[in-house]
Amino acid sequence: MGTDSAPRRGLWAAGLANLALGVPATVPFHLLWWVVTEYLPMDCHSTDDLADPNLGNCDYTTLDHSTGVLFLLVVTGVLLLGAVFVVDAVLPPKERRRVWLGSAALIPVPFVLLLALASSGTD
Repeated sequence: MGTDSAPRRGLWAAGLANLALGVPATVPFHLLWWVVTEYLPMDCHSTDDLADPNLGNCDYTTLDHSTGVLFLLVVTGVLLLGAVFVVDAVLPPKERRRVWLGSAALIPVPFVLLLALASSGTD
């Protein structure tokens, strides 16, 4: 009876640990979302491009914030990857590593839930 519940307990622990990692991971995921939805669709990517009259989709505020956002994305992304490496590859026993690495797919779940809640309020 003890051997049957041990794998289930390990699965729950891996899932909950990776969901817990997903809460602070909302910061780099939000920054990445901003880069993909605001910065990359723009026609200009430097202040020199602002003088070109042929560019229609150029927002100075987005361009102004891009340096800080990209820097924070790199810093928080590296910290998140380090935390995922420690929690999912270093700490679990060797025979449970596959379960822990597989449950890393749960990390974006808190961000996706927050994004769904934010978009449902804009209807």
